[in-house]
Amino acid sequence: MGNRGMEDLIPLINKLQDAFSCIGQSCNLDLPQIAVVGGQSAGKSSVLENFVGRDFLPRGSGIVTRRPLILQLVNSQAEYAEFLHCKGRKFVDFDEVRLEIEAETDRITGSNKGISAVPINLRVYSPNVLNLTLIDLPGMTKVAVGDQPADIEHQIRDMLLQFVTKESCLILAVTPANMDLANSDALKISKEVDPQGLRTIGVITKLDLMDEGTDARDILENKLLPLRRGYIGVVNRSQKDIDGRKDIKAALAAERKFFLSHPGYRHMADRMGTPHLQKTLNQQLTNHIRDTLPGLRSKLQSQLLSLEKEVEEYKNFKPDDPTRKTKALLQMVQQFGVDFEKRIEGSGDQVDTVELSGGARINRIFHERFPFELVKMEFDEKELRREISYAIKNIHGVRTGLFTPDLAFEAIVKKQIIKLKEPCLKCVDLVVSELSTLVRKCTEKLVSYPRLREETERIVTTYVRERDSKTKDQVLLLIDIELSYINTNHEDFIGFANAQQRSTATATINNKKRVMPNQVIRRGWLTINISIMKGGSKDYWFVLTAESLSWYKDEEEKEKKYMLPLDNLKLRDVEKGFMSTKHTFAIFNTESRNVYKDLRQIELACDTQEDVDSWKASFLRAGVYPEKDQVESEDSGPAESFSMDPQLERQVETIRNLVDSYIGIVNKSIRDLMPKTIMHLMINSAKDFIHSELLAYLYSCGDQGSLMEESADQAQRRDEMLRMYHALKEALVIIGDISTTTISTPIPPPVDDTWRAKDPSPPPQARPLPAAACIPSRPPAVRGATPGPPPANPPNPAFALGPRPGPAVPPGLPPGIPRRPPAAPGRPTIIRPSEPSLLD
Repeated sequence: MGNRGMEDLIPLINKLQDAFSCIGQSCNLDLPQIAVVGGQSAGKSSVLENFVGRDFLPRGSGIVTRRPLILQLVNSQAEYAEFLHCKGRKFVDFDEVRLEIEAETDRITGSNKGISAVPINLRVYSPNVLNLTLIDLPGMTKVAVGDQPADIEHQIRDMLLQFVTKESCLILAVTPANMDLANSDALKISKEVDPQGLRTIGVITKLDLMDEGTDARDILENKLLPLRRGYIGVVNRSQKDIDGRKDIKAALAAERKFFLSHPGYRHMADRMGTPHLQKTLNQQLTNHIRDTLPGLRSKLQSQLLSLEKEVEEYKNFKPDDPTRKTKALLQMVQQFGVDFEKRIEGSGDQVDTVELSGGARINRIFHERFPFELVKMEFDEKELRREISYAIKNIHGVRTGLFTPDLAFEAIVKKQIIKLKEPCLKCVDLVVSELSTLVRKCTEKLVSYPRLREETERIVTTYVRERDSKTKDQVLLLIDIELSYINTNHEDFIGFANAQQRSTATATINNKKRVMPNQVIRRGWLTINISIMKGGSKDYWFVLTAESLSWYKDEEEKEKKYMLPLDNLKLRDVEKGFMSTKHTFAIFNTESRNVYKDLRQIELACDTQEDVDSWKASFLRAGVYPEKDQVESEDSGPAESFSMDPQLERQVETIRNLVDSYIGIVNKSIRDLMPKTIMHLMINSAKDFIHSELLAYLYSCGDQGSLMEESADQAQRRDEMLRMYHALKEALVIIGDISTTTISTPIPPPVDDTWRAKDPSPPPQARPLPAAACIPSRPPAVRGATPGPPPANPPNPAFALGPRPGPAVPPGLPPGIPRRPPAAPGRPTIIRPSEPSLLD
């Protein structure tokens, strides 16, 4: 006993699953579900049992299936069943399965015909089934019985729609032959969810229970209410057969005998019965598999192409070959040096489009971060003037000075030059940090050899740290050189005469510009944060010059929104809002005036903190300095110490101008020498070390064999890659074999299914058999539409009363059904009175 109809597909599915299991993937064929829909006692459960080949579903009169049964069939060597609600328990006796279904149904719905949408999940393992999902649904009913609710019809309908609306669900519309087809609930619901008829197969049951003298030939020949996939007749076991333990094998033999012996069906017996229904569904599954194969093949081919380049390196790979290890070591060190240099020089093969890295970040340190740190020292004007005043007074001592002392200038200048040490050393530290990050990124390609990577990173990082110390010594030496001699004869130094003239000028000292007034310092997008009540935040294109800050609608700079002069402006940090993702700073007026419209300050936002720092550096170049709280020292002198006489005030102003001029010269020199010093002593030296000495240091670390020892992960990855490569090739071959050994049957052409768009009232389907060979006239509406193209030679009406030339193919036969050959000459067909003509 078993499902012979599905056994043809089992080897095919097993081949596919074996091929995919070799590469560690699931064979996602997504085979369709099969839902059996129909009225009560239409024979739905019997149709399902024929697929499993086992008798295990509850039987009886009235509504027996009162909960959806989701039946999962799993191809397995052993045969048993499991319930989801009874995990771990295996049912070998299928009579126990039936009792468990009945008990589980009563547990939820009660014993008085109640229904529930909560499904019962049953999994059947058998060597005679495919991996399919079958759904046994409650039969549609009209009248509530027992404890059933009044809206039982709508409840069952909603339950059915949950399953049959899925595009991957095949609908078996089951209708008993002893009821009018026009009243079929199954056809009605299938018409709603499948108007094209692509998923619906009509199943006519209980053909053996029709009234004597009637048959369902018009339906089975697809003449009455035609379906695109036609109808298939089946004969299930009766309740008497089930009670008498008639097995399914004997029932199938009786079904076959019925169709061969019945005068109205024997001419189409080869396309009737449960085996043909299984064959039809098998072909549908085969079509689905063939439709899925191109996508699977494309997926495997793309994976194969992506692996070929890497596999090429491993085809002749010998892990323990010393020659290979030496060659690999040389290649790795050489590649590391090339990658390091490319990342510094900016000519890498893979350009990072997400963030700055390597040489670009070092360049930013040189030309944005370091100048920003230098300029930040200049804005404490009040403290500087106090120091100059104290220096002048201390140099004069008890005497009243008539001239501006040089020593005060030198003392203040040297103090300002010493302050340069901190930003210079910070610049070196930032570059060292970037180089360490760069080395770590370059060693990522050595991940296959963990000890080699570890040693390379250690050696290069140690060398960079050594150069860090020497570079800092050189930077401090540059500062000491500047301190050793104050060159007042420098061509850019203004001198005492010009300083005195400048001190009498009316220009504001605090907002000096070192760039041309109209020179553009920076352009870019910024967000102005304004409250929602005043218009909300907006993005504008900003242009910063030495005199003003302007913003435009866009980068074309045609529609100017506002121009803000930079006089008396300062910068202020603003905390990022709770919901904001941007970083913010503000511009405000030191004289408490409105900056823009009625705003005392403008909040400008950038995407990153680096952009904020860069904009701040640009504002410093324009003379807009950050805000700094001025806290008076507790030990500061009395109030009268800040009140200077006019002569002392002129001397302070003169020295202030001289200091500003000379510190500008020193800053210019330091900004030029710092990048050169770091490049020469650290970066270029590190590149030379990697190219010339790194290999020698690696050889001195110890055994070369242990240095080039592969990581366990890499060895496993290589083995898996080779296995995957060969498995992919094998899977592609198997898929090719399946494609050539299976046959895809096209979907039958559309039929005249206008009845699915409206509710016609066809004549009764049961008709009395004619008493003679004369063909009674039949209204054209009963004939239905003939699927497919019209016959080339239409039948001649003159032969309508003559004998039938063998079992000819009826007009309603769907394409793809094998046609029986005509009767051999010399063997005339004897027409019995009880057998109608096929031309009818």
